[in-house]
Amino acid sequence: MHSANGMAERIKDITSVAGVRSNQLVGYGLVVGLDGSGDQTNQTPFTTQSFMSMLKQFGITIPPGAKFQLKNVAAVAVHAELPAFSKPGQTIDITVSSVANAKSLRGGALLLTPLKGLDGRVYAIAQGNLIVGGFGADGRDGSSVTVNIPSVGRIPNGAMVERSVPSTFANGGKIIFNLHTPDFTTAKRVADSINDLLGPDVAMPMDATSIAVQAPQLAAQRVDYLSLLENVNVTPGESSAKIIINSRTGTIVVGKHVRVSPVAVTHGSLTVTVREDVNISQPGGFSDGNTVVVPESSVEITEESGPMFEFAPGPTLSDIVRAVNEVGAAPGDLMAILEALKQAGALKAEILVI
Repeated sequence: MHSANGMAERIKDITSVAGVRSNQLVGYGLVVGLDGSGDQTNQTPFTTQSFMSMLKQFGITIPPGAKFQLKNVAAVAVHAELPAFSKPGQTIDITVSSVANAKSLRGGALLLTPLKGLDGRVYAIAQGNLIVGGFGADGRDGSSVTVNIPSVGRIPNGAMVERSVPSTFANGGKIIFNLHTPDFTTAKRVADSINDLLGPDVAMPMDATSIAVQAPQLAAQRVDYLSLLENVNVTPGESSAKIIINSRTGTIVVGKHVRVSPVAVTHGSLTVTVREDVNISQPGGFSDGNTVVVPESSVEITEESGPMFEFAPGPTLSDIVRAVNEVGAAPGDLMAILEALKQAGALKAEILVI
């Protein structure tokens, strides 16, 4: 097995089993019990229509032309993730989001809402009291303050599963592991580790992502089989040379495989300073002149010396960091240096800006 390295990981941590996946659910419903922070129904007629439709299900008919304000009601979208192998009777968490102009869902309760999959079938039923992390306050003068997002809330275990999603786990003679990060080296090492444990030709890499493994036909035997395989240790292949730059925070992460060809770099800056002063012009004695204020501007240009440093062939990450620190480059300057090296063809790495 390729587990001598201290960076060895279990197969279950770096792969997923084909056919074992979660499914997205979505629904539309009403949140009631709000403290006057619901939809402005004169601007959102679908909220009123939804409320009237709900009342009809309970035998209550609103007279035609009746006008009313539903300040304590909000139309919402409900979405959830249905885990693989979920069975009827189990519960899942749900997220509730306002779809109109409700200011806050704090204190509200979601009424019975069916959650459907892409096939249009109902897989879960949601209902319950919302937990809202944000809040807001308004003043009579029009001022307001809002913390986080009060128009979105969650209901832990707020939906009950009503239908299972068919799974292909028990079908076929093979189990396929899909790597979270495609890599030919890692795919080969996963197959080699399984073959070292179970014998030759049990596992075969299909491409940089998938590894096919011979498996028992019976579902119960497959569970025992996967329990064994997912705990096999594998040393993943090392990633390619990358530099990741966060342009918002100035954070720069440089991978250890980054190399630079022989190149010389200089770093400097040009500073332009404009200063406004005020002088007093005083007339001579016994003259008819007046005292006046005279503005005086001065412009200075300062060019700092830019020390030059040279990269030897194939410097390591520590060499790059040490050289850049010696010239006092800030994160923004380092981004410019790295980009210049890339344009010059001296930087052997991929630059990703996030």
